Amino acid sequence: MSEKIYDLLYVEDEIDVRGHYVEYLERFFRNVYEAANAKEALEVYKNKKPAILIVDINLPDKSGIEFLQEIRKYDQTTKAIMLTANSDVQTLLNATELKLTKYLVKPVSRADLKEAIALAQEELSNYTVVANKIVKMKDSFCWDKKKQVLLHGNEQQHLTKKERELLTLLFSDINRIFSVDDIVYELWYDSNIYGDNALKTLIKGLRKKLPEGSIKNIFGVGYKIEI
Repeated sequence: MSEKIYDLLYVEDEIDVRGHYVEYLERFFRNVYEAANAKEALEVYKNKKPAILIVDINLPDKSGIEFLQEIRKYDQTTKAIMLTANSDVQTLLNATELKLTKYLVKPVSRADLKEAIALAQEELSNYTVVANKIVKMKDSFCWDKKKQVLLHGNEQQHLTKKERELLTLLFSDINRIFSVDDIVYELWYDSNIYGDNALKTLIKGLRKKLPEGSIKNIFGVGYKIEI
């Protein structure tokens, strides 16, 4: 099992079962958050952005499937493990939008659970997955690549024309460091008003609208987006 570098959210309404598994899961994760229902789970998810979710299919307010469907509307990267009964398996197989790493039929043995979380951690460490349309950021922020809008939760954030153009450029290749010359050419190629401080001023203002550390300055090279 890898070192403790990921956070996990465990969603289960039975308090004794939840407490038992949270204690076990703390061996493998940096932080283990817990929730008793979908409403609590959504709040924890938005505030803590865990890398892995373990969700019981039967929750008191809405099903684990409905909870994950809500998450998948704007997040295709967080890993999800579903705890289910035999009778639910076909339903899960039909719910392809859930993008489950694994489903485990209850009662779940520790060996099966350990194998499932190891698989989720391996997927996280070996693959960088970015949604085609929505990129999840910290603190419940998302960038809609298709619409070119910044969202905080479900609320669209105001951006100036240049702020939108800069984010569109940075999110076009998340792993790339864009040089100052690259950015200037893309944003001001048809204008004579670009000054030495225009880009710095633009980035300073945009940083106030984003989670801390979202735009990283690589000294002597340029800028990149951090999610």
